[in-house]
Amino acid sequence: MSALPLPVGRDENPERTGGDLHPWLDPAACDRARLARDARFDGRFFTGVLTTRIYCRPICPVRPARSEHVRFFPSAAAAEHAGFRPCLRCRPELAPDLPMESGAAGVITRALDLLHRGFLDEHRVEDLGTAAGVGSRHLTRLFDRHLGAPPGVIARTRRVQMAKLLLSETTLPITAIAFAAGFASIRRFNAAFVETYGSAPSHIRRTPPRRSLNDHTITLRLGFRAPLNWPLLQALLEAEATPGVEQVDRRAYRRTVLVNGLPGWLEAGPADRGDYLKLSLALPEYSHLRDVLAQVRRMFDLDADPMRITQQLEHEPIAGPLIRTWPGVRLPGSWDGFEIAVRSVVARHVAAARVSEIMGRLVRAYGRRIGRDPAYLFPPPQVLAKARPSSALSQPLAADIRCLAKAAVGKAIRFDASMAFADLAASLRRIARLGAAEARWIAMRTLGEPDAALFDGRERGDSWRPWRSYVAVLQSYVKLQ
Repeated sequence: MSALPLPVGRDENPERTGGDLHPWLDPAACDRARLARDARFDGRFFTGVLTTRIYCRPICPVRPARSEHVRFFPSAAAAEHAGFRPCLRCRPELAPDLPMESGAAGVITRALDLLHRGFLDEHRVEDLGTAAGVGSRHLTRLFDRHLGAPPGVIARTRRVQMAKLLLSETTLPITAIAFAAGFASIRRFNAAFVETYGSAPSHIRRTPPRRSLNDHTITLRLGFRAPLNWPLLQALLEAEATPGVEQVDRRAYRRTVLVNGLPGWLEAGPADRGDYLKLSLALPEYSHLRDVLAQVRRMFDLDADPMRITQQLEHEPIAGPLIRTWPGVRLPGSWDGFEIAVRSVVARHVAAARVSEIMGRLVRAYGRRIGRDPAYLFPPPQVLAKARPSSALSQPLAADIRCLAKAAVGKAIRFDASMAFADLAASLRRIARLGAAEARWIAMRTLGEPDAALFDGRERGDSWRPWRSYVAVLQSYVKLQ
């Protein structure tokens, strides 16, 4: 197999696609991966079959078409933009997202994160560019170059893919699915779905919705590129889990969540079969499901590319033994960066052995109790901005927690993709008075930054770029042993 990056080819309608797509890639590598059904390349490209006008994942179980009858695309949106329909057998909506290269990666990742959360439902592409830190024309060029389609087309494909996922995996009513996927009306949803699949949504869902024991609970599969080292990820998440809010074991991660002001819970762990994370959610309503799924993907680093990371690091003197011993490392993200920032503040004031105890007391004193175990929502900044000294909180600790919480309430610190990694780390150092390594660790976990500079004074870290965060995670895991 040739080295990555991988190819896309030329669509037969150059007026629609703009001629050659990604001429800097090698089409022969895609064809070999497609014929081998190599799962390592799932999500890196999609294959459009000219005779059927259907596009597939590289792992599609259908008998592969002849090489002269296929074209390759870097994203599902690019294939749809060129006039191909999704395959109902391999289900492109289950494929992992395309991992970005360094350089443009930060811009595209920030834009995609906002796009996945529905930013373009209410804003223009110009606004998306501003939020990502570039002009709209440059953003569109980056999307065309790396994803094969402009932001508006990517957004439309994402909505339809979300709808297809919910139709196939859940018992939610079609009306609820339309709005959860981001469509403004049922009419627009039906029109987009028919244009994409050639069938109405009701025809895709071949069996009527079944009544579940809890009609508010849904279970979905989220794709990733194997391997995913769950024991390692479990250990890292468990080491900083908040008592009463999070539970982690060898099978799953569980926690309470607050979505659009409403309490719920989630449970995530490796599926029994296939390269999927099994996610169960119990929410009162699912209008903000896209936000939840985007956060879960980041939290478990589902869009990482272990093969590429290993290729670069495996021959490094320090990083190599780590990456070979624990393949499939993922960045342990966070549901809410504010939580781990509070933990870091607590860790500055008490012994390491007491941090979890104090966090548990904090949650019981200020958190909102709900009816499922774990039974507390983590207290939001608005509540902790009024924290006072107590048996659990010394006066200096309470003051530092209030300072952090007030900064979050006032948006001086924002724990989301609207704040760049360097800006978030700098704000945590300046306002919360955290050390450089602590601030970068929190920013890395909050934003999923793959190249966090946690190695001040170590020149060898430059050869680890753009995967320095993964080496830091592995070194943290070694310390837990």
